[in-house]
Amino acid sequence: MKRHIVFAALAGTVAVTPALAHYGMIIPNDPMISQEDGRSLSLTMSFSHPFEMDGMMLEKPEAFTVTHEGATTDLLGDLQDATVMDDQGYTLDFPLERPGTYIFAMEPKPYWEPAEDAFIIHYTKTYVTAYGDDEGWDTELGLKTEIVPLSKPFGLWEHNVFQGIVKMDGEPVPYAEVEVEFFNDGASATAPDELMITQTVKADADGVFTYAAPSDGWWGFAALNTADYTLPQDGEEKAVELGAVIWVHFEEWTGQ
Repeated sequence: MKRHIVFAALAGTVAVTPALAHYGMIIPNDPMISQEDGRSLSLTMSFSHPFEMDGMMLEKPEAFTVTHEGATTDLLGDLQDATVMDDQGYTLDFPLERPGTYIFAMEPKPYWEPAEDAFIIHYTKTYVTAYGDDEGWDTELGLKTEIVPLSKPFGLWEHNVFQGIVKMDGEPVPYAEVEVEFFNDGASATAPDELMITQTVKADADGVFTYAAPSDGWWGFAALNTADYTLPQDGEEKAVELGAVIWVHFEEWTGQ
């Protein structure tokens, strides 16, 4: 797969944000499982700076589920401790018994970030299709906050556009800011300036955002909003950043 300098290739207005953005991560070994691939899936979960390949502590989540054909199954007890990017993460081997789209979702424990003087909770999702059946690719889970895909979140070529709706409590978030970052697995991509590491697109009045990935690989989209509640830290009430995170894979273009 190609790896080159990551540059802005966005549809819409783009701004830049500082490096070292936080991302909840659910990365499967393959987002499109065929019969020839076998009948199971391997997932790796972390809380990380994906471009810098810098891991942070991920405590055992509050919830980890899979949704398939309208049924949601609790997988929290199946998570296995693992070292991911030199810090605490988890892995899971999941059997794929039926065709269709499987949506894996994680609600982590609140993470205290002193640099931001706030807690961080990233509601994270990844979509996987099995055996050529993509039914359910636009499923909404009803999380506290989530990105609902308007583009199929798998089977995309590099340079294709991905669109999603940012929602909070089931309602679109007008003009939500969405941070975008590349999972630099293998650390082969470089950026000409650290301002290029994390990019920001802004949703429109209906909460819809658009992004065209300049390279193949995994791209994370995190819509950040402030919760309508606080949490205590050292005797003081602190703000809570709620992130709606989705990971989308773009395939390398093999045409002319």
